[in-house]
Amino acid sequence: MQIIVKGKNVEVTDALRGYAEKRIGKVQKYFDHIMSADVVLSTERNWHIVEVTLFADGVKLRGEERTADMYSSIDRVIEKLEKQMKKHKEKMVQRPRTVAAKEAAMPVATASEREGPAPRIIRMKKVPIKPLTEEEACTELDSQGQEFLVFENSVSGKVNVVYQRNDGNYGLIEPGY
Repeated sequence: MQIIVKGKNVEVTDALRGYAEKRIGKVQKYFDHIMSADVVLSTERNWHIVEVTLFADGVKLRGEERTADMYSSIDRVIEKLEKQMKKHKEKMVQRPRTVAAKEAAMPVATASEREGPAPRIIRMKKVPIKPLTEEEACTELDSQGQEFLVFENSVSGKVNVVYQRNDGNYGLIEPGY
């Protein structure tokens, strides 16, 4: 973690810089991926003000504290940031990442065990169906970068689906009606 300590209307001594870096270094136990910390030490009238901004994986946490002593301001702003980090971490653990993660966490019931309303379609996509040969469909699938392609087989006249298999070959789904 990169720690930048700056002074505003105050000279930052080695002892003050070392103390700030040591205390900010300890907050890493709450967040693994802290990239940098900006610390601004300043004085205003009789107040010693410490502003700390932490940057971690898309998260920006900020704390400011003012007391009569610079060292106690550093301690209090670190306590504030620790609370923010704990709160943010708890929120991330409790909140499911996506709807898919929520659904994956739910147990799957068979049709006979299922109670309540039947499953519903939550997304619909209309695709144009072109008359193609199987070879043309494979070429079109490669050019589109899709997982599958729905097409009208120009030889049989039926709607088919071609897809890329894990082994690099192609699969063809053809209705049996």
